[in-house]
Formats: sequence, C-alpha cells, structure tokens
Amino acid sequence: MTATLLWDPLFRDPLMVGLVLAPLAAVLGCWLRVRDEWLACLGYTHAAGAGGVLAAAIHVPMLPAAMAAACAAGGVKAALGRVGNEAFAVMLLSGWAFALLLAANHPRADVVGRVFLDGQILFASRDQLWVALGVAVVALASLPVLSRRLLRQRFQPAHHRANRRTHWASGLAFDLLVVLSMAVCSMAMGVMAAFAMVLVPAWVAWRLARGWHMTLWLSAGLAVIAYLCAFLLAILLDQPFGPVMVAVLLTGLPLRLLSRPGTSG
Repeated sequence: MTATLLWDPLFRDPLMVGLVLAPLAAVLGCWLRVRDEWLACLGYTHAAGAGGVLAAAIHVPMLPAAMAAACAAGGVKAALGRVGNEAFAVMLLSGWAFALLLAANHPRADVVGRVFLDGQILFASRDQLWVALGVAVVALASLPVLSRRLLRQRFQPAHHRANRRTHWASGLAFDLLVVLSMAVCSMAMGVMAAFAMVLVPAWVAWRLARGWHMTLWLSAGLAVIAYLCAFLLAILLDQPFGPVMVAVLLTGLPLRLLSRPGTSG
C-alpha cells in the first residue's frame, strides 16, 4: 500500500522533485560546513522567498522570480567577498522582513505564506521537476571539478598564495550553485524545510562518517530516507509538509549525540 501511494499519479511528480532535491541539498550542506557558511542556505532561501512573494504581488511566475532574487543576494555576497555567516544573517533578516510585510499587505498573503513556510511539495509540478533535474545535472557536472579546488582553498590556503593562484572563480561557481539550489528547494519544500535539509543530514553525517566521501554519501542517504518518511507522513496524517520534514530530520540528531566522532567531525 505504501509503495502504491508513493507512485500514485497524483503524487508522482512531487515525489520525484523531492528525491532530486533532498540529496542535492544535503551534499551542498557538507560543503557549506567545510566553508563555515552553513547559514548561507537560510539566507538564500529567505531571499528566494522574498522574490516569490514579490512575484505573487505583481502576478509573474514565482519560481523564476525566487531564483532571480536568490541570485541577486548571491551577487551581493560575491561582491563583498567571503564575509562569513554575518552576511547570510543580514540576508535572512532582510528577506524575512520584506516577505512578511509585502505579504501582509497583499490579498494572496495566506497562500504565499503557506508556500514558503509550510512547504508545498505535494503540489510540485512537472515544470518544477525539470528545473530540479537541471540544477542537479549542473551540480553533478561541476562539483567533481570544483571539489579539489574548494578543499585546497579551505585547508591549504598557503598553496594558492605560494603559486599565485586566485580562487574567486571556483568560489563564485559554488556560490551560484548553492543559490540556484536553495531557490528551488525553498519553493518546493518551504524555507525552513530546505534549511533543515541542508543542515541536519550533513551535521549527523559529519559525526558518523569515516572520511570525506563517506560523509557525502551518508548525508545524501540520510536526506533521502528522511524525505520519504516525511512525504508519507504528510500524506497519511494530512499535515503540511514543511513542519513534518523538519520534525523527521530532528529525530536523527540522537545519532550524532550518541555516536563517536568520525574523521570528518
């Protein structure tokens, strides 16, 4: 019965959207932890949310507007350089304030609020699936290329200085990938669910895994399992997806607290 419900034509596209985005968000979460920029996902999702609310107010498609707003926030961050989590905190507060003020003065405020706060993965469309697949393909193609540069930039900064190499291009490419991924995730899963998907699986895997590659695989696996559980519970209990997703992810925290540190932790 569970398998039949998951593959019901009504839920097939939403299920696939989440199965693409969940492991992508979790893997990016590992990289954001390496770069000490874990708050980026929350900043970018709130920027995307503000763009989506604005799109609803002026009657334009929400997903492109959300992606454009997140890219604009990423552009500002890139112009400022690596300024730490403080920049993302400013994004978070600005996006939150703008979105709520605009929504409070717009007749579609209730609908828009549910999209970004509750998470509307069960209403994801085929168009969102194609966008998610496109972002995932870009990530699969670019992360192996960026991987060595990003790790060396983080753990061996003297290597770049000694060889007079700049790393702005790889950093900018990674930032753009995070921006696009967080915009799509926030539209599909909700702002807080997208943040939790980036934060929690990577946090748990960081403690359990023995090595970097195992951390990536374990983080992605935990994200997929949590997503499937949340998807089913949201349907069976008739509850909003976002809070259910966050609650399911938080049940994995005891694994981190009770385990011994892995080599990544």
